[in-house]
Amino acid sequence: MDRVCVMNVGDSFDSRGQDVVTVLSRIRVRRAYYHCTDCRTGTLPKDSDLDIVSTSFSPGVRRLMARVGGKEAFDEGRRDLEPLAGIFVKTKEVERVSETIGEEIASVARRERKAVLSGKIVQIQPVPRMYVAVDGTGVPMLPHETEGRRGKDETGRAKTREAKLGCVFTQVGVDAEGRPIRDQGSTTYVGAIETAQEFRQRIFTEAIRRGALFSKQMVVLGDGAPWIWNIASEHFPGAIEIVDLYHAREHLSELAKVVYGPGSKVAEQWAEARIAELDVGNVETVLTAMARLRPRNDTVKDEDRRAAGYFQTNAERMRYREFRSQGLFIGSGVIEAGGKTIAERGL
Repeated sequence: MDRVCVMNVGDSFDSRGQDVVTVLSRIRVRRAYYHCTDCRTGTLPKDSDLDIVSTSFSPGVRRLMARVGGKEAFDEGRRDLEPLAGIFVKTKEVERVSETIGEEIASVARRERKAVLSGKIVQIQPVPRMYVAVDGTGVPMLPHETEGRRGKDETGRAKTREAKLGCVFTQVGVDAEGRPIRDQGSTTYVGAIETAQEFRQRIFTEAIRRGALFSKQMVVLGDGAPWIWNIASEHFPGAIEIVDLYHAREHLSELAKVVYGPGSKVAEQWAEARIAELDVGNVETVLTAMARLRPRNDTVKDEDRRAAGYFQTNAERMRYREFRSQGLFIGSGVIEAGGKTIAERGL
């Protein structure tokens, strides 16, 4: 049980002042300071009332600092606060406030995930069709944040860390041409720099919170990475799994460049023909064309083998003609946009 201090004879209090930055101006706040003789500690009750415990920024200013700090580099956020709000702060202060509020938000999210998994939060409104899109993207980091991690460039030092990102959205209908329409305001995102094992619980609880248990049809969209399909098989069994069409097309274009050389007309023609076959879900024909390449260079052989493995493994996730006939999304643009935002601005 927490101890409650009671003012006794011999205890003391005085008035103490502190400058506080508010959204209107910097002000001087005076409040009573109480010192307990028994516990030898002091307290400023008014700080709790004003929500300025251990800070010289008002709640409104902290919200502004966290908002700019969450959308752009801390120093850019600091500079934006000056002309937009007349608030002058240090870059380190924007960083500190943003990280503190970010951790508070993460703590709320952890409690919510725990409540969802325990069955305390249940979405009972039926959802006709729900999508779960998942991706991983590299986020630029400071040198000390990638210490000991291997990178892909010639230096061998990592400059990024992979952030796992997921989004959940719903779809009811299609447009006049039969193309799927994402329900307005239905998209929510979750993400973190963490392992796939940790992330799977994050995206699963978000889907549950959004009504996955009552969804008539679940669809999982991904770029073909095995960890994504592991999540799908464990948490969304029976879901329709779809490899993002544009990722699959990119694999074909890159393979053509490796085999025939970048900028080659033959490479362009080969890729266009394979993409046309892929777009109607004819993966077998694509694989046959790959088998006929028969490159002599060992490096090219390895690339061809890897590409063939990718399409063989994901063949049933690439039946795009069938998916289109069902009015399904076959591209993961919504998650790609989120990944681009993270890569540019940071998680």
